Amino acid sequence: MNAVELFLLGRTLMKIGEDALPEPPGGAARYAGSTRTVLVVASDIAAHPDSAVGEIAVRTGLPQSQVSTAVARLKEAGSVQAVTDPQDRRRMLVRQAAEPSERVVHVRETDVTEALAAALGTKEVARLREVTTALETLARALTPGT
Repeated sequence: MNAVELFLLGRTLMKIGEDALPEPPGGAARYAGSTRTVLVVASDIAAHPDSAVGEIAVRTGLPQSQVSTAVARLKEAGSVQAVTDPQDRRRMLVRQAAEPSERVVHVRETDVTEALAAALGTKEVARLREVTTALETLARALTPGT
């Protein structure tokens, strides 16, 4: 596998993940780009708790306005909380919520089988199990915090 193949695989996996995500509550429309942004920001917050929005923007390469919007969505979903920086009361620090909301639990527990079957073009149980096992192996090896 070369770097281009790895990059394209990553994009394909992101698309499958987006397709597997449950619909937002209240019939809100899906916006794939903002979903990616929110997940990138959530991942950064998990890896770097108690970060300011500007620090998250620097690490992710996203504009600060997009990070602020993503943090607001994550707060609304109950995934993160913002606390006042004890060293600089003008700054807010973002961290994962101590207890995930029902929405966060629901999203994290969402099964990917249907989206994976659609991407593979088959519902063959043995093939789905083989690919799922490979993805679980990659996740254990490469996902921060696992």
